[in-house]
Amino acid sequence: MGFAGKKVDEIDLEIISCLKRNSRLSASEISKKIGMSVSAVIDRIKKLETSGVIKQYSLILDTGMVGLDVCAFVEIGTSDKNYFDALASIKKFIETHPEVVECHSVTGSSMFILKINTATMSDLERLIGEIQTAEGVVQTKTSIVLNTIKQETFADLG
Repeated sequence: MGFAGKKVDEIDLEIISCLKRNSRLSASEISKKIGMSVSAVIDRIKKLETSGVIKQYSLILDTGMVGLDVCAFVEIGTSDKNYFDALASIKKFIETHPEVVECHSVTGSSMFILKINTATMSDLERLIGEIQTAEGVVQTKTSIVLNTIKQETFADLG
């Protein structure tokens, strides 16, 4: 598969694909799957990590099973005409609110979209109130997730 300016080759893509399915796979298990020596797989994984291609290893929780029953996306419109002022303000807000699990700067009518996980609707309502009174925020639009059909950390590369 061709990616302009890519930092990975086909073997790296195979390793990434293995790790996407199960980031706890050992180098030994990956080497068997792709037909490469264990030491070569270890070297490639280290290279992917040090170059920043692999940023971190994570897990996907069933949030309902840990008491976070509410998921919502909140679009934020700001009064700041200066993107960097708005960005600084939103960063300051999300640093103190662990319920915000994702924050994206976007095009369109909103400047940011937040993904939020809370235990209850009351917790979500409280957080939305805090967002609405945060510095520079002039508008919010909230969509509550009814059901998650697919959740991946990134699209397939191969």
